[in-house]
Amino acid sequence: MVKRILIVAGSVIAAAIIAIAALLVFTAPASNGGDDRDDGALESGSGLPMTEDDDDFGTVDIYQVKDDGTLDPAASGLTQEVWDTFVRVTTLDFAAEVMTQYRVGDAPDSDTLAYVYQDDDPDYWILATNLATSEDRPSLIATLVHEYAHILTLDGQEMDRDAASCDTIDLSEGCALGDSYLWNFEQQFWAGYDESAPGADNDDADVAYEFYLAHEDDFVSDYAATNVVEDIAESFMTFVLEDQPTDPSASVTAAKLDFFWQYPELEALRERIRDEFQEELGL
Repeated sequence: MVKRILIVAGSVIAAAIIAIAALLVFTAPASNGGDDRDDGALESGSGLPMTEDDDDFGTVDIYQVKDDGTLDPAASGLTQEVWDTFVRVTTLDFAAEVMTQYRVGDAPDSDTLAYVYQDDDPDYWILATNLATSEDRPSLIATLVHEYAHILTLDGQEMDRDAASCDTIDLSEGCALGDSYLWNFEQQFWAGYDESAPGADNDDADVAYEFYLAHEDDFVSDYAATNVVEDIAESFMTFVLEDQPTDPSASVTAAKLDFFWQYPELEALRERIRDEFQEELGL
């Protein structure tokens, strides 16, 4: 997998956190078959989490997310710290309502920092993180904002899970609704590319990097060029952690950040997250 680092020129936060963008991974293995919330927590009988093989991390510990947003079995140390950081990004109510499972690996040789994917019930989501890359707080926070963006842009309010056909963006998560963030973003920033543009389900890093080299000024990071799904997540992450562009027409990347300002609910999320991490990130 080809990896590169892009630091946005003139950025205040980018030098500290946007460099991790090329390592972010959204696409996860097929569902592990984890039970949904109604089936209760997995029991190991020892108070320790169950483990499972994982394509990205080798082995993961599996924690169930309870109705109050806490973990079963109880976690500690960096495992709990990462979960607490995710809860601070999303809010406890969101994590309790939407997340069913938290999977934790420790793989120094893996390029993956974290990923999210739908549970068997598509209304619920699973978070997996790599402890080996989680001690750098700015990078961790940026990563979790990126993953939060995936859930926000691919949830049941944004996608038609049961569409018989799709005239917008057809993904495993469903068909993007005509007024969804993802479809509006695609129409504004991806529709003008020719057939060389990676498809919405592209996960080939070489294809993404070749496309990025041809359109460097259009993306906040090389990883954003992977596909429109990653582009909107990377752009949202930058929208949250960077200052508002003074001139949205100055570049495509500035226009992408300005895109989110047309949605008051996303502006409110930005302000909440920035307030939450103001001291840690020097915002």
